[in-house]
Amino acid sequence: MTGLEELTDRLRRFAQDRDWEQFHTPKNLAMALAGEVGELLAELQWLTPEETATVMEDEASAGRVRSELADVMTYLLRLADVLEVDLVEAAHAKLDENDKRFPVETYRGSAKKAPPLV
Repeated sequence: MTGLEELTDRLRRFAQDRDWEQFHTPKNLAMALAGEVGELLAELQWLTPEETATVMEDEASAGRVRSELADVMTYLLRLADVLEVDLVEAAHAKLDENDKRFPVETYRGSAKKAPPLV
C-alpha cells in the first residue's frame, strides 16, 4: 500500500469511526475543500511574490501554511475516495492530456492559453 493509499484508508476509518460518512457527500466535501483552499489563499493573499517565495522560512507562517495544505489534501483525498477516483491515475491522465495540449516547442517559457480541446 502506498502512502497515499494508507492516508486515504486512515481518513476513511476516521470518518467511519465518528459516523461522519453521512455528511461526506461529494457536494459537502467539495465545498469543504473550496473553503480550505480559501484559507490557504488567505495565508498568502497580501504577500508580495518575494514574500511568498520565502513564506516557509518564518516558523509561524510555515506552520499555518502546512496546516492549510494538510486540510486541502485531506478533503481532496476524502472526495476522491467517496467518488472512487484514483487520484494518481487521474493526475497521470491529465498530465498526458496537457502534454498534447501544451507542446514544449510552442509553450516553453510562455503562459499563453492553449486552444480548447477538440
